[in-house]
Amino acid sequence: MDPMISVKPISKKAKNRFANKMESCEHCIVEQHKGDRLFLTSVANRDEHFWVNVIKDQNWELEM
Repeated sequence: MDPMISVKPISKKAKNRFANKMESCEHCIVEQHKGDRLFLTSVANRDEHFWVNVIKDQNWELEM
C-alpha cells in the first residue's frame, strides 16, 4: 500500500486546483519523496499530480 498524506490548499491557485481537479478531496498518495519535496497524486483524480515542499510550501499545507 502506498503512503498517504492529506493536503490543505493555501494559495488561490491551490484552492482552484483543489476544487476543480481534486474534487475537494484532501487525500493524496505519496509517489516520490526527494529530500524536502514530495510528489503527490490525488486520490480523487489519479491524473492530478503535483510537487509539494515539505517545509513552508507556498501553495499547500501538509497534514501528516
